[in-house]
Amino acid sequence: MSVRRFVGANSRDVMRQVRETLGEDALIVANRRTEGGVEILAMADEAIDHFEPSPEPAPPETPTAPPAQDPMQAMSERLLREMQDMRALLANSQSTHTASPSPAAPTGTAARLRQLLWNVGFSSEIADELLAGLPASLTRLDGDSEAPLQWLRQQLMDRLYVLNDEASFFDQTGIVALVGPTGVGKTTTTAKLAARFVMRHGTRPVALVTTDSFRIGAHEQLRIYARLLDTPMYALDAEQPIDDLLGRLQGKQWVIIDTVGMSQRDQRVIEQIAHLQGGRSRVRLVLLLNAASQPETLEEVVLRYRQAARAAGAELDDCIITKQDEAGRLAPVLDIIMRHGMRVLFGSNGQQVPEDMALAAPDALVDQALSTATPQRERVQSADAPMGMPRWSRDVLGQGRRLSSLLARLRQRVTGFAELEEIWNLASLPSRLQETHLDALLAGYPAAKTTLGMAWFPRRNERGCDWAMPDIGLDTDGAWLALPWLQHRHAAGWQPRLAALSASSGVAVHLLPRFPEPDALAWLEAEHLTWVSQVAPSHRLRFHHERQSIRQLFSDSVLTHHVGVRFRGQSVQLWTAYAEVEDASGTALLAWFGEVRDPESAKVVARRYWLTPARLGAEVLSLLLTQLQSEGLAALTRRAWQQLKEADSGDLNAEVRLLMASGVASVAGHLDVADDEEAQTLRGDLLNLLGNSRRRRDTGMLDALVYAFMARDAIRQMGSVSREGVV
Repeated sequence: MSVRRFVGANSRDVMRQVRETLGEDALIVANRRTEGGVEILAMADEAIDHFEPSPEPAPPETPTAPPAQDPMQAMSERLLREMQDMRALLANSQSTHTASPSPAAPTGTAARLRQLLWNVGFSSEIADELLAGLPASLTRLDGDSEAPLQWLRQQLMDRLYVLNDEASFFDQTGIVALVGPTGVGKTTTTAKLAARFVMRHGTRPVALVTTDSFRIGAHEQLRIYARLLDTPMYALDAEQPIDDLLGRLQGKQWVIIDTVGMSQRDQRVIEQIAHLQGGRSRVRLVLLLNAASQPETLEEVVLRYRQAARAAGAELDDCIITKQDEAGRLAPVLDIIMRHGMRVLFGSNGQQVPEDMALAAPDALVDQALSTATPQRERVQSADAPMGMPRWSRDVLGQGRRLSSLLARLRQRVTGFAELEEIWNLASLPSRLQETHLDALLAGYPAAKTTLGMAWFPRRNERGCDWAMPDIGLDTDGAWLALPWLQHRHAAGWQPRLAALSASSGVAVHLLPRFPEPDALAWLEAEHLTWVSQVAPSHRLRFHHERQSIRQLFSDSVLTHHVGVRFRGQSVQLWTAYAEVEDASGTALLAWFGEVRDPESAKVVARRYWLTPARLGAEVLSLLLTQLQSEGLAALTRRAWQQLKEADSGDLNAEVRLLMASGVASVAGHLDVADDEEAQTLRGDLLNLLGNSRRRRDTGMLDALVYAFMARDAIRQMGSVSREGVV
């Protein structure tokens, strides 16, 4: 028996006996008071693992039953047995944990990318939004491929709005106020911005203003910077409107205010913003975000300061990232900026003025964020959720971000998309104003040197419609422009309209729906312009001095050359042949015959005939493909027209509706025929807007674009309504 009994007059005496006998690490198993003092049962710590309890006593009627066990002794043995079991359990758990391999790395492209985003500090909301559009082609790649990471990097860059041109910030005269919590770096950033302005425009047009009267020496710090920059500095009480300084700011084109730092939880934040916006002068607000702060703190800063701005009838959409050099991870601040749709103006990474500040660059910011990947770690899930917002609000906010990102990327990719958005904006105006605004908008479209060619459509109404398909321009890459031209706004006659467009927009390529009339053909040849013309099978021409139809010319032809092409929403093959011919006037031409075939069944889907200038040779085939692909745009336009007609209340101008419909058809067609990686991503994001469906790809994208524009308009309308009556 390893358990020993000790008896003494008091506890101190008994404990002395235990230490002397068993040592300092002895284990007290039980104790009790007795008539003579105190009794303790104890044992050495190392004896626990070798403890063998007494045998269970037999029932007392049994002849050989031993004497009944002392209750205290029984209790001590039970406790020791439990201690042995506990130690064994802990030892087994530790052994299992040590021997088991580390958790397996996530498998699958999406899982690996999600784990990377999580490790560097991005939220699950952003991860879900990004990976929802992961192209299927990337999911099949092995783990060594860099393509998924490059795709992820581009997706993050696309969702990060930045100031693209520093001049657009410093050349815009007015008043800028830097706001944010204490210690975020407002005074130093004020000096950096002022220095950059002085480098561009000199010292005379700029002035510095501080409202920080709380911190000791706050005025002096900014005053030192002002002396170094040779610019005036003014102090303004936090409760004074900026109008109180207007008399002393005469002649100043650019004024920057260093505001007093306040915790986002301070109720005076609302008062501060209200005072800045309370005068006659418009003040642009810029929020400073400390990259080294906790994500929860950054989230709260953005929410509270933007709420204060809205309460004052202002907007707070611009931010500057400070203390990048002190941040262990950059992803959390970028995540919050993306989720709230803010624009990053500059990034600050040190105290030197003005060297340690640079124009925000999406590639550099994303690369810095992704470079801080750490081993798998635990994070509190609730930290990902925007504070104070219920789940459904976060879901709607996420949809808004996806929509905003999608429209921004389309604006950047598709020439004329911004103008198409302006056309959609006209739908919210009274009908009597729509035509006037439309005339003004179209007067400046397209911008110089943006239009290479024109896909002309037949001069007749579409079947079953009271409108003709608008003509669609081609940008310098040969892709369709987002905003088409209404036919009736062109000059009358082919030669005048070709000449007018060439003179006004520099159009050098013409895809014609019919063979040009003699005067138009002569003008095209005299100007050495590129053109292709679709012709009817019965069109007659001269081949080897014999006059015959183009159908007869190719009646016995064997087609050996083919290329893949998208035709009316389907992947098909165009098989072609060509021959040298002349028209009635002796102009040398190439006659083309094409068969559109299903690549699986070899069934002929359509047959087409074209004429092109002989001087262009066979290289003109790419233009034939473009004209063939444009045939599907009329059907898409009819579909969009009908959707818009059913959705509006009857007061939408017919020209505006036609441009809206043909514009989204052009964008959908553009994305349907493009095969680059960016187009694939945009297609996936568009189709995800409406969920999984069995729509044809081009019609699915058209429906998604109509939905995106309608959702955008609804959000804008609600935004304007929510600001009504705000003082």
